[in-house]
Amino acid sequence: MRRFSRFPGLLLLLAALFACGPASHAQSPGNSASPSDACLAFKRGLSLGAPLSGIKAKLQAGKTLTIVALGSSSTTGFGTFGSGGAFPDVMKKELLRLRPSARIELINSGRIMDNIPGNIARLDSDVLHYKPDLVVWQLGSNDAVWRGIADNVKETLTDAVKRLKAANADVVLVDLQYAPVVLVASRHVRMEKIIADVAREQNVGHFPRFLLMKRATEAGVKGLVWWDGLHNSAEGHKCVGVALAQMIDAAAR
Repeated sequence: MRRFSRFPGLLLLLAALFACGPASHAQSPGNSASPSDACLAFKRGLSLGAPLSGIKAKLQAGKTLTIVALGSSSTTGFGTFGSGGAFPDVMKKELLRLRPSARIELINSGRIMDNIPGNIARLDSDVLHYKPDLVVWQLGSNDAVWRGIADNVKETLTDAVKRLKAANADVVLVDLQYAPVVLVASRHVRMEKIIADVAREQNVGHFPRFLLMKRATEAGVKGLVWWDGLHNSAEGHKCVGVALAQMIDAAAR
């Protein structure tokens, strides 16, 4: 056991998988709906909690909407095997379905294993460089699970959101996934609160990925999490992407 002590992340992953059992890739018996469709039923009553006035004006004017998706492996679509099924791609597709006349340019600035300090270090090169109208920022999972939460993370996150707003970008913060490995460490509770508090205080959007997946999972929807017990499966990405697009559309009406 001593040789494994050098890899606390591995121990955390193994503990989660053994405690929670293997991730299922099928929907509950007797339910013909796909996991993503079943999951979407649980977005009722959820919203971003803030208007997206900037992109509303752009959409009304018929101008091209530039969206930058910033984040870690969830943003890259890890686990979807390059199928174009990452949640930002699903989001774009659904937005175009909802707004057929819209013109949307999506830049995926996800980076595997990145955390909040890493995201912030890339703001100029990977986000602001593109002059985004909307920044969809998926954050917090690697901080809560692997890297630890910095003492000043709320302050640095707040400053980063202010920078994005000063650049005339609407912002949506996407919180943690509800998954066995995320739930092992209690840090996820603090991280969820920090994200919610910053979104509320800065009056930016907050996409409640954690709550949506929690509702669905506790109601028996299976197959939203990949076999590793951490990442969203392709069905999980589809649920998140469609729900996110629908909430963005509603906030920009």
